[in-house]
Amino acid sequence: MKNKDIRWKQRFQNFQRAFLLLKEALEKDISEFNQLEKEGLIQRFEYTFELAWKTLKDKLENDGIILSKISPKTVVKTAYEAKYLNSAELWLKMIGDRNLMSHTYDFSKFEEIILTIKNQYLLLLNELYSEFLKEIDEE
Repeated sequence: MKNKDIRWKQRFQNFQRAFLLLKEALEKDISEFNQLEKEGLIQRFEYTFELAWKTLKDKLENDGIILSKISPKTVVKTAYEAKYLNSAELWLKMIGDRNLMSHTYDFSKFEEIILTIKNQYLLLLNELYSEFLKEIDEE
């Protein structure tokens, strides 16, 4: 099958698995999560975010868009300029929160970011997921 040879589609499969696991976790009542479950949720978010921006990078490159540098911020800004994303600002905030979670053990910040993941970032990731899925299904 030709689709298997296209890098962004291969990476999308991993993004899809990670996204669906994150979505499933966020469908539960997070107020009842213990500390370990909250840490697991943050880890799922980090995996999903990493796969999201890397899939987006691969898609941009596949479509012939040249990236000046390979970093989450550059990919997001380029994707926004090329109309692949509807909001650069929220994506950049997500990058900041993802980086913060990798380097902090401030549990009040943890709680705040979990709510932001549930109430904002899941929607952004879902938009990207749906666009990729639609494109794959159209082929």
